[in-house]
Amino acid sequence: MSGLLHRLGFACLLLPLLFSAAGAQDAASPDIGKPIDGHADTTYADLVRMVVPDLTAKDDYYVGSSPIEMRHIAGPENDSSPPEATSIFNPTVLSIKAGGKDRLAMLVDLGESPDSAEGYAVLALYDLTSKPKLLDAVNVATDRFTFFRHPAKLSLGAGDDALMISSTHFNSSQGYMSTPVILVRNDRFELIDIIYTLDENDCSYRRSQNLAFQALGDGQPYAAIKATISDKTTPNEEDCGEPPPPAASSDISVTYRWDQKTSRYVADSDAFDKLSAENEKRF
Repeated sequence: MSGLLHRLGFACLLLPLLFSAAGAQDAASPDIGKPIDGHADTTYADLVRMVVPDLTAKDDYYVGSSPIEMRHIAGPENDSSPPEATSIFNPTVLSIKAGGKDRLAMLVDLGESPDSAEGYAVLALYDLTSKPKLLDAVNVATDRFTFFRHPAKLSLGAGDDALMISSTHFNSSQGYMSTPVILVRNDRFELIDIIYTLDENDCSYRRSQNLAFQALGDGQPYAAIKATISDKTTPNEEDCGEPPPPAASSDISVTYRWDQKTSRYVADSDAFDKLSAENEKRF
């Protein structure tokens, strides 16, 4: 029960992110028991049940056991076991374009994995054009708590979107964030990259690393993706017994371009890898 309360408390912290200034690029959190748009006889719980087959209602939430077998978005070396039992309140959903078709992406955090420090979060892809159909499902948890980023998608052209997921955990002075960037191709999820950032709130300073994305049209089937981390250090005025670091600010950018030979996105530098290695020294 403590894990359930922990997840519920974290979900409450995320409510402002899910509902403030919501727009077409943002995920929504519908009532799991409500019918989906255009399908009066199918609820969001029915969609989740395609992933967790024995999902049943209990009070104001739903419970179920292990989900169907699925791969991890980052590859088999990241596979972990799902929880044997899970509690689900409301999933988050996002309408996207993939291959020129309308698709629905749904993210369901199932809780803690029994054999990993990371959580277990299912990203599922549905075709709702006729009878709702599950097309793909992957585990996208790369940290303890997983949710759609704000904004949650980036247009790569008239018929395709990239999805951005956030996975995080935090302690008293540091916040750790990983951001999987995902492409849907041939109705399957494909990882573009995972970008890692670190925030610190020390007595003498605050350091933040804010990530932003921009699509760059370059004539390829999918637009290039420019990702920029704004790394900023701000000294505090408190007397902490040691001098604060000087104020500093810099932008670190990597552009991912579609490579037709390998049929995947390729980064133009290893700047994010270097930043991640530097951040690890501060853990």
